[in-house]
Amino acid sequence: MRISVAADEDTGVAGAVVAELRERGHEVVVHGALAAAERDDWAWASEAAARDVVEGRAEQAVVCCWTGTGASIAANKVPGVRAALCVDAYTAEGARKWNDANVLALSLRLTSRALLGEILDAWFGGVVSADPVDAANIAHVNGIGVKE
Repeated sequence: MRISVAADEDTGVAGAVVAELRERGHEVVVHGALAAAERDDWAWASEAAARDVVEGRAEQAVVCCWTGTGASIAANKVPGVRAALCVDAYTAEGARKWNDANVLALSLRLTSRALLGEILDAWFGGVVSADPVDAANIAHVNGIGVKE
C-alpha cells in the first residue's frame, strides 16, 4: 500500500513512522519536515498528505504534529478525508471500523515507539464495518459541507 506521511518536525516518532511503515512493506511518500524541499509547517504538510489520499497518489496517510490536533484539523479540511487523532490502539481500530478513517493523526510528543506499533497494528488490522447504520453515518459525514 502507498502511504503518505507528513510531520512538521523530524522529532519524536516522525522518523519511526516512516521506518515502521517501510518495514511493513508499504511504499512511503513523505511531506513537511521529512521532505527537504517542502514547507514543514503542520498545516501545509498535513494538507499535502491528505491531498495525496483524495487525489489517488496514496491510499492512506499518517499526519503528525506535536499534539496531533493541528495535523488532524488540517487534514480534515480536505474534502474526502476522514482523519482521526489516535492516541491508543482501541481508538485506531474504532476509527477504521466505524468511521472508515483514511488518515491517521499522531502526536509526536505522546506517541512512544511501542505505542506506535500497537496503533499501526490496530489501524491496518481494522476492517470497515458493513453495518448499514455505520455506512449511513460515513455517507452523511462525506456530505457535510458539500454544496449541491
